[in-house]
Amino acid sequence: MKQSVYVLDELNLESTLGQRGLESDHVSIPVIDLSDFDNRRQAITEALWLAATEVGFFQIKNHGIALRDIQRAFAISEQFFALSTEKKQAYPLKDGLNAGWEFKAQVRPSTGTADQKESYQITLPHMAGLWPEPDDVADFQSIMLDFERQTWRLGMDILSCFADKLGFERDFFARVHQPDSEHYQSTLRLLHYLPMAVLPQGDNHWRAGAHTDFDCLTMVFQQASQGGLQVAAGKDARHQPLWCNVVPQADIITCNIGDMLMRWSDDQLKSTLHRVRMPYPQENQHSRYSLAFFCQANKDVVIQGPLGKYPPITAAEYLKLRINANFSAKTAE
Repeated sequence: MKQSVYVLDELNLESTLGQRGLESDHVSIPVIDLSDFDNRRQAITEALWLAATEVGFFQIKNHGIALRDIQRAFAISEQFFALSTEKKQAYPLKDGLNAGWEFKAQVRPSTGTADQKESYQITLPHMAGLWPEPDDVADFQSIMLDFERQTWRLGMDILSCFADKLGFERDFFARVHQPDSEHYQSTLRLLHYLPMAVLPQGDNHWRAGAHTDFDCLTMVFQQASQGGLQVAAGKDARHQPLWCNVVPQADIITCNIGDMLMRWSDDQLKSTLHRVRMPYPQENQHSRYSLAFFCQANKDVVIQGPLGKYPPITAAEYLKLRINANFSAKTAE
């Protein structure tokens, strides 16, 4: 019974509160310096824990992923999305496997309309037949595999700090996010938010409607002058969201706690509502691109918090419940 209450409460939260609330540029998201990680681990851990328990969102700098590698990943992503629809359709999203290309396929309960974006998912065990041909995008596979591995390593470093605080072994989350397993389901997602010129008119359309993520940890890479990401901040965010604009910077990674880690921590760590709004009239009206890495535990892993607040459940079962609760429909346009 606890599981049913948990899912229904979150669905109600997103569908009834997701787009309401005030906007503010005065609520700060913590920026945490990861430099000299091994020697500064204790201070970094305390900073991450404070941000994750009080806000649910934080940004990291000096994280070890070179700016040139981030820029290279963005460039290859834009090349893929510039392909014709016919060519992209050759790499379709595999149903239930979170791998491949989709176009406006997510309908959020918070809006009732499709997110105005397209995306391409890389989930390693399921990529057969989905890598773009070299004639379409040269070096796509090698560049993205390198970037996926770098983001996985960074995610495991961050999660190791949370493992310390939760009383797990330090390498606990690395072991349950094992890339060489057939059950691996962490995902690198390439995102293209459509330019305003092709978007439908109306107040209820969003580049991405308000939602929480299903995973343990999300890391989002953004580009300067391509804003729109907003976080529900403030002490009363779960009742009357105060939407904070996240200023994009190429060398800063924006991170958030997902539902899976919130459950794994017995609700100590906070999974926070966020959305991507349409640009203001004075802002860039063209395409917006981002890269997101979702740390999701392997399917066969059992999720059980240290305090036993929720009954044990496998990661596969948990994600199925969350997906069924949050994506009320799929559209293909």
